[in-house]
Amino acid sequence: MRYEGNIYRPPPEADAYILQCTIGCSYNKCTYCAMYKDIRYRVRTIDELKQDIRMAQASFGDKVEKVFLSDGDAISLPTEMLLVILSELYRVFPKLNHVSTYAGPQSTLDKSLDEFKKLRDAGLTMTYLGVESGSDEVLKAVRKGVSSEEMLTAGQNIVESGIKLVAMVMIGLGGRGELSKQHAKQTAKLINMMNPYLLGLLTTVAIEGTALSRLVEKGDFTLLDSYEVLEEVKVLLDTLNREELLIDSTHASNLLPMKGSLQAIKPEVIDKIIHTLLNRDSNIIGKAYLGRF
Repeated sequence: MRYEGNIYRPPPEADAYILQCTIGCSYNKCTYCAMYKDIRYRVRTIDELKQDIRMAQASFGDKVEKVFLSDGDAISLPTEMLLVILSELYRVFPKLNHVSTYAGPQSTLDKSLDEFKKLRDAGLTMTYLGVESGSDEVLKAVRKGVSSEEMLTAGQNIVESGIKLVAMVMIGLGGRGELSKQHAKQTAKLINMMNPYLLGLLTTVAIEGTALSRLVEKGDFTLLDSYEVLEEVKVLLDTLNREELLIDSTHASNLLPMKGSLQAIKPEVIDKIIHTLLNRDSNIIGKAYLGRF
C-alpha cells in the first residue's frame, strides 16, 4: 500500500483497508486538532485510487470486508467521484459490506440529501461526524466553522439518508466554569435531535502544537480535572433521552470507558459517578462499564 503522511482512522475501523482518497483535511482549522498540520489538502486522482485498489486486491485478494476512506474528510470529494470509488471497491472486493469515512460539517452541508441517498445506495454505510459540541459559544471558540443549527442539519441529512451516523463529541471542550455545564447540556440536546446511530465520546486534551495547547500554556483555557470530567459526563447522560442510542467512550483519552446503549449503561454509570463525586473515590476512573451493543 502507498500512503502519504500520517494516517488516522476511528478505532472501530482498525481492521479496515484504508484507501487514502484525499491528502489532509479540507478544513483543518479546529483549535484542538493536531492532525494534518504539516500537509496541504489535495484530492488524489481517480487513476491513483484505482491503482491503489488493485494493489490492495493483489495483497488481500477477496478477503476485504471493510474499507475506510481517508484522510480527514473524504465526504469533501465530489459526489460523482465518490460514486466511482464505491463502485470500484464493491466490484473488486466481492465480500465488501462496510465502507465508512470521516465527514466534516462544512462538506456535509455542501451535499444534498439526495446526494447522500445516492452514496448510501452505492454502498457508503457509515460516516463519523465531528460534532464536538452543541454550544454555539464553544463551537465558535474552537473555530469549528459551523453553528449548532448547521451541525444539526448536517447530521440529520446523514441520518435521513439511511447512512449510519457516528457523532463524536468532546468532554471538557468548554473548559472549566459555567461553560462546562452549558456545553454538556446543549451537546446532549443536539444529539437528542440529531439521533445518530452511535455517540462517540472523547475527552479534551491539549495536544502539543495546537492552538488549544497554546491557550492552556498562556492560562487562557483550563482543562477539566478528573472529577470535573465526571461531572460533565453526568450532565450529558442526564440530558440524553434516546434510550436506544449506542454510546462508546472506550477511546484512550477517556477516564470512564463505557460501551452500550444509553438504556443499559446510564443508571449504573450515573450512580457510580454520584458516589465518586461525593466521596472523591478515584477507583471508578478507568473502570469499564459495558452494556449490550
